Amino acid sequence: MKKQSSSTFLSQLALLSGPVLFSLVLFINPFGLDPIARNVLSVAVLMIAWWGTEAIPMPAVSILPLVLFPLMGISNIKDTAAPYANEVIFLIMGGFMIGLAIEKWKLHTRIALSIVQFTGTGGNRIILGFILATGFISMWLSNTATTMMMYPIAISVISVVYAKHDGNPYIRNFALSIMLAIAYASNFGGIATIIGTPPNVAYASFISKKYGVDISFFDWMLVAMPISILLLLSLFVVLIKMFPNKIGANQEMQTMIKSEMRALGPMTVPEKRVLIIFITTALLWITRDLINKNGFFRLDDSMIAVFGALLMFIVPAGIDNGWTDKILDWPDTSKMAWGILLLFGGGITLATGLENAGIIAKVGEWLAGYSGGSVIYLVLLIVVLSIFISEFMSNVAQVIVFAPLVTAIAEAVGANPFMLGVPMALAASCASMMPMGTPPNAIIFSSGYVRLKDMLKAGFVMNLISIVLIMLFSYFVLPYVFALAK
Repeated sequence: MKKQSSSTFLSQLALLSGPVLFSLVLFINPFGLDPIARNVLSVAVLMIAWWGTEAIPMPAVSILPLVLFPLMGISNIKDTAAPYANEVIFLIMGGFMIGLAIEKWKLHTRIALSIVQFTGTGGNRIILGFILATGFISMWLSNTATTMMMYPIAISVISVVYAKHDGNPYIRNFALSIMLAIAYASNFGGIATIIGTPPNVAYASFISKKYGVDISFFDWMLVAMPISILLLLSLFVVLIKMFPNKIGANQEMQTMIKSEMRALGPMTVPEKRVLIIFITTALLWITRDLINKNGFFRLDDSMIAVFGALLMFIVPAGIDNGWTDKILDWPDTSKMAWGILLLFGGGITLATGLENAGIIAKVGEWLAGYSGGSVIYLVLLIVVLSIFISEFMSNVAQVIVFAPLVTAIAEAVGANPFMLGVPMALAASCASMMPMGTPPNAIIFSSGYVRLKDMLKAGFVMNLISIVLIMLFSYFVLPYVFALAK
């Protein structure tokens, strides 16, 4: 009874924390902001408090702007609602539907068993296999698309290992590590190339427009690839040390894997059709830039994801009723994590409000004045600021807002603009603590295997490692690769 009473008190305290912070900012205005900026910040602290404490369901928190933004004169309902239909939302939705089809016809089980056969049956080796595979794929696909591809496979691997090690008290750590591995490896792998994650593209686009200089694919990799590789290896060490799984390789499990593969038999017609659509979607993601160069039409990741999802509803499964039964029927979508779409939409809406109110710009001005002109101190401050702000806002929006700001700061102190801009863009993709930090984080959080406190713990350590690596490479390596300004 005492434990339940304590839990109730903490829940009530968490619920009250948001309105208290909201009221402090709104009525006291400690930062002396103008009315609109004050109103936006008060909503932001309310949402962040409730997101952080999970006082109410996180998707429910995400729709607060639909009520508060129009009510407080921040923006009208039309402009407030627009970010909830952001193209990234449809990328996630399309990917989820493709994953549902893979799961429905058990293709993920076949792929998962094959991965376990290849990497070995030890828990740590399976985790390493997922980190390396996910990180490599994410260098060439968007980090979100990569997570979408690996997510159903990871779910099946977890179910296979659970079946063998039921009763092992450390099995939850294995599931948690696999989920964190595919999210973080997607983020860290994505920073290695310009095309790997949208913030890289956004920054390269800004530099091209401002200076008329295109960042070389190879030059970017010279700086970012070593950071990416070291982050992936660090991730493996952090996961196995922080969440030990104590699942060793054994002949009995190898035999079971082979038996399960035989039981699956040859691929069924629905499996083959799902696989064809899956591969087609992945190839379109990979070759999108080449296709766009032909000038006839332009594709983006969201269009491709929705196209792949539509094919699942159009193409017949090829069993029993011939052309009647489709690969996916609409009732199948009842299993989809619709709340994640609202969560990400709320994050984009909040980011838009913060940007339009000038709060991000004010933070940047404070940063410039606080640095004292020291370049290495500026690099450190910008990396820290970028990685922690991106925990709560769209990293693409963040880079769009910060790119001109940090470039102006660099020019003001006579530094190479890349010295501040590149680390800012890299750090924006490394947010690891919060579900809304990046789309991969949001996707794996929906699995049910990841608790917020676990993500906060592992994510904080990876954030610190990211800060150190990005700062060191940016200060000591970057000037020899990028030499736009002297």
